[in-house]
Amino acid sequence: MLAHDQDSLKRTPLYDLHVSLGGKMVPFAGYDMPVQYPAGVLKEHLHTRTKAGLFDVSHMGQLRVLPKSGKVEDAARALERLVPQDIVAIAAGRQRYAQFTNEDGGILDDLMVANFGDHLFLVVNAACKAEDEAHLRANLSDDCVIEQLADRALIALQGPKAEAALAKLCAEAPAMTFMDAGPHEVAGIKCFVSRSGYTGEDGFEISVPSGDAERLAKMLLANPDVLPIGLGARDSLRLEAGLCLYGHDIDTTTTPVEAALEWSVQKSRRTGGARAGGFPGAAKILAHFDNGASRRRVGLLALGRAPVREGALLFADAAGGEPIGQVTSGGFGPSLSAPVAMGYVPVSLAALGTKLFAEVRGQRLPLQVAAMPFVKNTYKR
Repeated sequence: MLAHDQDSLKRTPLYDLHVSLGGKMVPFAGYDMPVQYPAGVLKEHLHTRTKAGLFDVSHMGQLRVLPKSGKVEDAARALERLVPQDIVAIAAGRQRYAQFTNEDGGILDDLMVANFGDHLFLVVNAACKAEDEAHLRANLSDDCVIEQLADRALIALQGPKAEAALAKLCAEAPAMTFMDAGPHEVAGIKCFVSRSGYTGEDGFEISVPSGDAERLAKMLLANPDVLPIGLGARDSLRLEAGLCLYGHDIDTTTTPVEAALEWSVQKSRRTGGARAGGFPGAAKILAHFDNGASRRRVGLLALGRAPVREGALLFADAAGGEPIGQVTSGGFGPSLSAPVAMGYVPVSLAALGTKLFAEVRGQRLPLQVAAMPFVKNTYKR
């Protein structure tokens, strides 16, 4: 990277801490972020699966959607004009996974939406956050005030020891269940805490004022069960969990049905539902629900030891024939000690156990369609 490009990278409030901990810094979504620490990606990954890992996700966008009427239901109804999810039904103190869609049914971004009682709290992806904010302002400003919360950091504490670690600083943490979200004090700091994450493990995401972020992170890292985790292990953890990465497994060319995200669209927004449609691309998305899509995101387990990476073409046969799909995420799964991948294939080839072939360096390597998540999730229901 050129020096002037490096200088243009943004830094999160935890940048100095990453450097002091020996983080290997790399450009990511316009930020200087740690890809790994001295322990290395493999150990960081396995530590998160067995104990607890601390992730800096402050590069993501945090937004507040306030209803001008003072009624959070009005903000929820407004947001439903942009997403296919039932936002009205999100109870206070809960959150839901959603997607912004475009007029062709493609996904502009995926996000988390929480009901904080008098307003909605949104977390969006780093690479899309400017566009997402503009999208919200352009479409919701008549009904809502959109606030960018630029003065907050975001950290994720993930793994089977996450609850015990956070409970020492937040007495309310153990009572929370998966997808609970709201204001809580952590070590006396006024934070927003959700019981969710991006690893398939039980854990929490903590929105904290920027000025308090390093102090809170250090308090959590003082626990011997908690290690700092970089982007490398974050990616391998979410891949094992079968979770989509925006811009790779989902984008403006994929509908929620093609992406195997039907579970995220509630019946109230589908054909025959109380508030069916009314979101961008509804005609195409609902047609996919009603009649099926021609392709589908599937899990792929390599039958050999060589990892199959993003971009690898997929074939139905060991030799000859045209490509039938493509890998969108792939790598080594440390928890499985085996290569894992995701990709899109025709629905006729999406059944579990279907044998396919990925072209890697001129060779076709065998793999099979497998159930996701590859590693069982441990969310606290």
